[in-house]
Amino acid sequence: MWVVYIICALISGVLAGMGMGGGTLLIPALTLICALPQHSAQFINMVVFIPTAIAALIVHKKEGRIELKRTLFLMLCGLVGGAIGAIIAYILDADFLRHGFGAFLCVLAVIRFFKKQPDQ
Repeated sequence: MWVVYIICALISGVLAGMGMGGGTLLIPALTLICALPQHSAQFINMVVFIPTAIAALIVHKKEGRIELKRTLFLMLCGLVGGAIGAIIAYILDADFLRHGFGAFLCVLAVIRFFKKQPDQ
């Protein structure tokens, strides 16, 4: 079973590094394939997200894509929002959380499907 965990984590890390959000794969993989409870899967996702986000931030900063001074306020708001979201997730029933996350993924898929990409 550890091999499955490692494969899910690696693929999730690659997706997160590409800006896609590794949780879109990691949470369903942990709940459906590894049979972890929803709260545990979301906790693991947040633990995985922190070092992944730091690594992505370093790479994008080196490439000159980020102006740190302009993004500090957004980062602070993200930290506060993440803490509030974690508290809400802790309070919610696992079934409600699972269905809510599934609905979120469906809405996200529809938006991504119909979103027009700018010409490059």
